[in-house]
Amino acid sequence: MKFLLITPPLTQLNTPYPATAMLKAFLQSKGYEASQADLGIELIDRIYSHDWLAHYAEAFSDKEEQEYITRCSEVMEPVLRFLRGEESTLAPRIANRSLLPEGPRFNQLGDLEWAFGTAGTEDRARHLATLFIEDLADFIRDHTDPHFDLIRYAEQIANFAPTFDEMEAALQAPTTCIDDEMLSLLQQHIEQEQPDAVGFAIPFPGCLYGALRCGSWLKQHRPEVRIIFGGGFPNTEWRNLSDERIFDYCDYITLDDGELPLLRLAEFLEGSLTADRLVRTFYRGHLTLNNPDENIPYAELPAPDFDGLPLEKYISLAEMTNPMHRLWSQGRWNKMMMAHGCYWHRCAFCDTSLDYIARYEAPDAATVVDRMERIMAQTGISGFHFVDEALPPKLLREVCEEILRRHLVVSFWGNIRFEKAYTAEMCDLMSDAGCVAVSGGLEVASDRLLRLMDKGVTIGQTMAVCRHFRDSGIMVHTYLMYGFPTETLEETFDALENVRKMFDEGIVQSAFWHRYAMTCHSRSGICPQDFSARRTSEPHPFCNNEIDWRVATDEWHVATDNNADARRVATDNKADTVGDGQFDYDIEEVGRGLRMATFNYMNDLGLDQPIKLWFPGLKSKNKGKQKK
Repeated sequence: MKFLLITPPLTQLNTPYPATAMLKAFLQSKGYEASQADLGIELIDRIYSHDWLAHYAEAFSDKEEQEYITRCSEVMEPVLRFLRGEESTLAPRIANRSLLPEGPRFNQLGDLEWAFGTAGTEDRARHLATLFIEDLADFIRDHTDPHFDLIRYAEQIANFAPTFDEMEAALQAPTTCIDDEMLSLLQQHIEQEQPDAVGFAIPFPGCLYGALRCGSWLKQHRPEVRIIFGGGFPNTEWRNLSDERIFDYCDYITLDDGELPLLRLAEFLEGSLTADRLVRTFYRGHLTLNNPDENIPYAELPAPDFDGLPLEKYISLAEMTNPMHRLWSQGRWNKMMMAHGCYWHRCAFCDTSLDYIARYEAPDAATVVDRMERIMAQTGISGFHFVDEALPPKLLREVCEEILRRHLVVSFWGNIRFEKAYTAEMCDLMSDAGCVAVSGGLEVASDRLLRLMDKGVTIGQTMAVCRHFRDSGIMVHTYLMYGFPTETLEETFDALENVRKMFDEGIVQSAFWHRYAMTCHSRSGICPQDFSARRTSEPHPFCNNEIDWRVATDEWHVATDNNADARRVATDNKADTVGDGQFDYDIEEVGRGLRMATFNYMNDLGLDQPIKLWFPGLKSKNKGKQKK
């Protein structure tokens, strides 16, 4: 049996998403033929080309629009060569703004001299080239395909979709020229590989539409080919799936780690296995999660195999000037996991009931570094992005020691928890081994709320760890959230003040705030009453992840005893707060203020300003109801 594994449009443009590489290596180790394709980067390579754009320009009668696309077509291929690292000599011409047609995004440019200095010609050019690429994407979305985006392709109709109706309506509409190019690429792969089964990795909502369009084409033109969906999006959204219309576009859906489900499915399709032996596999008429706990130990899996992916086509963009943010979008990093799952898996906001977090398994350090060496030999790339939920400090130390013992020259970064294990000595070891950056969740920057959500760290400990990273030359990005149940407005201000101090001291280089979302797979979603909240939504027939909720009390106060969790004690569980159902203040205005403040802090601005400057006119709508 032969598999074709596909990442549908669109994920990152600078480096391959690793799911198909991991599955390909496993299937081949079991004797199956397997190939892979990234339709996202292939689609970008197709439409961001001279020939395609020159033809596209002919569709416009408006002279100004036609001239813009024609001008884009004339410079596109040199610009892509620059973004692929093939033509650095183009940087001065891009940087002096004499080459690129400038669309609306260029009107928002700030002071480039301040952002990049006088010597940062290549960085400045990459930023300008990124704006050019994004402007063209905006034009295509506004004039041709309302779903098109460089990363979040049709995400707006996949995100928080309680029913399949809107997505199905989009799929029943005529294809756009972008759809047609994607399907043309799919057809080429099908004709070349002649697979028996096509597996689509769907990690994000922005990949769902492309997978469904491709599935529809296969159902119509190659009905003998079995279609399999899997990945992060199905894992979180479709565990309670009841609408079977999805099977008009696929035959099977696998959940959690895909290795064993694909192996059993192959044996089933070959006739050597009965359906009851399938693992975590849905199909029409069968939406029961079968054999959920069967897995192949992580240490026994082979290294990811990137063979067959067009590594030379990936492009490095620079949407923002912040150096930490640029790690996500620049460079062809080898993505791999050091360990499976999260060694902590206790945070109340996290999907800790799901296998990819709950099942922690770590191989030994030699196995990890063996995998790194194999990937480097295959890709020619020595940079690694470890995509673990949180790198385990003990294993990380041993891996760093093994890298140094083998005298390898590598660069790496990944997610961590701000553990006390990250001493000055540990951070120096990581830096010596090649660590250039870490990202970690500080979350609420409030010790009370950190205890409530069982984060296992404190503000003081986090600051101490970040100082160690700074002193070792390792950049730090921190994730933050606002709007956790029972969080007061004053606590949010206090959290921002802690963030301001961290930027002012230079112990973090970037940060990002997101609004807390209660999910059905997290402890706060499974037991909302433990957090003075209650669910207000029922399961949906299609996507089920984020939960609608309301605070379950009219008034609460902080527990004054020494309970470890310091939970708020409800005084009246019959009423709900005002506002948007969760808070008695304008949570959207709070989010805008947090993002504006942090953007300025990242650029070394506003650090001496009072916190409440970022929230002009914001007041509690229910003053006196929340006590601190």
